Amino acid sequence: MDPSNLTSLPEYSSEEDPQKLSAFSNVPDRPATQTYLQKYSPLEWSGYFDREDDICIPGSNDVFHVYVAGSEGPVVFCLHGGGYSGLSFALAASKIKEKARVVAMDLRGHGKSCTENDLDLSIETLSNDVLAVLKTAYGDTPPAVVLIGHSMGGSVAVHVAARKAISSLAGLIVVDVVEGTAVASLIHMQKILSSRMQHFPTIEKAIEWSVKGGSLRNIESARLSVPSTLKYDDSKKCYTYRTRLEETESYWRGWYEGLSEKFLSCSVPKLLLLAGTDRLDRALTIGQMQGKFQMVVVRHTGHAIQEDAPDEFASLVLNFVSRNRIGPHGIEILGLPRPQQ
Repeated sequence: MDPSNLTSLPEYSSEEDPQKLSAFSNVPDRPATQTYLQKYSPLEWSGYFDREDDICIPGSNDVFHVYVAGSEGPVVFCLHGGGYSGLSFALAASKIKEKARVVAMDLRGHGKSCTENDLDLSIETLSNDVLAVLKTAYGDTPPAVVLIGHSMGGSVAVHVAARKAISSLAGLIVVDVVEGTAVASLIHMQKILSSRMQHFPTIEKAIEWSVKGGSLRNIESARLSVPSTLKYDDSKKCYTYRTRLEETESYWRGWYEGLSEKFLSCSVPKLLLLAGTDRLDRALTIGQMQGKFQMVVVRHTGHAIQEDAPDEFASLVLNFVSRNRIGPHGIEILGLPRPQQ
């Protein structure tokens, strides 16, 4: 090549588009990284529920806190597990409210509810609380109600349904609680409770622990539900658990003994959601073979199915409502007119 021709070659300055220099320079921008506080910061319930209410029970000083979503359809009344709160159902409620009303209650000794005896978690008292809230909220003409209960709340839902005190009860959904497994695990419960991290310097640390070392797997749900399970201890200058479950051991066996037979005896449509097939006891295995209830195993979740897989949980609930033709006033047969308002 004639060296004199080199002067005619194009020159690249440092100011030109670097992408023209090399294909390897065409690197996409890195996504913005979340700071620790952003990743584990609390979320507001208002992004998921439509409102919150305090329900004062006549003749007592008991005030129960509820979160409400939706304006049409049957009432999906949600009862959380021991140590959780009504916000355990927040992510699922934001989906269910498109076709049904959702009411998630903070049980006695949990969340923002305040009662004369927060440590009385006997199954009788918890069941009476649910019935009192329904009575106060809806009077003698309640809309169709589908009871959903997770863990301890599942036991409460079954006992409430078995009492046949809700004239408009149209369905029962129990989430990851089976009598045989629950009773067998009671001897380990105190050890499990004591092994939890007990004190948190910040709410963000509590949220982080609940996902990394606790029972939750969904960060978004943990950011919603975990703050409502804590209270600030001024003397220790840290956050501790709102519910003192370790002091309620005398009530634990009452939550679960006889649960399977009570569940099977309920005459309304029933759905059992489990995180694993190994949790069915003998009575439920026989009942399931006889077609007495529907069962779905939701895999790849932990104990709190509604928090770990909220979209799937919401779909299962809405499918249950649709499959059993549960309308705002109760069971509706297709082809017949709905009752007048």
